[in-house]
Amino acid sequence: MKKIHLALALIALAIVARVLPHPANFAPIGAVALFGGIYLTRRYAVVLPLIAMVISDFFIGFYTWQIMASVYISFALTGLIGLWVSKNKKLSTVVGGTVLGSILFFLITNFSVWVFGTMYAHDFSGLAQSYIMAIPFFRNSLLGDLFYVGLLVGTYEAIGYFLLKKEAVVTI
Repeated sequence: MKKIHLALALIALAIVARVLPHPANFAPIGAVALFGGIYLTRRYAVVLPLIAMVISDFFIGFYTWQIMASVYISFALTGLIGLWVSKNKKLSTVVGGTVLGSILFFLITNFSVWVFGTMYAHDFSGLAQSYIMAIPFFRNSLLGDLFYVGLLVGTYEAIGYFLLKKEAVVTI
């Protein structure tokens, strides 16, 4: 499959999964970013999640631009993590990159909600409350990222191994 076809399929998956009903933050955007970094190019790693976010945000709705920017930046950083993982593809680096992307998303976006939002006091206790209240969303993000990265990487590797008779790229 040509890279552009794979990229379009990933964008479509991300849009559909984000627009259809799902648990909060259990979506494949981070996984698409990480996968793009691992298997595609730098441009795809950063652009795939951003295109999926912009298109799906047309359906879901836009919100405070500063908070949106932090979400978009978080996914772009996850794509860059995928580029780092691609240099040493192993199960441990794929899982580690997935967890790191989820943690960065949690830290960056909730800091942004605290700074630019009105839900929390603009002091240390408000910042702490912002992170504490976001723990259920972090859990869903982490589980969603692990699920979708496992699905995408596992499928890609299985296709390469069984159908194309390539040696597995991700080793244990």
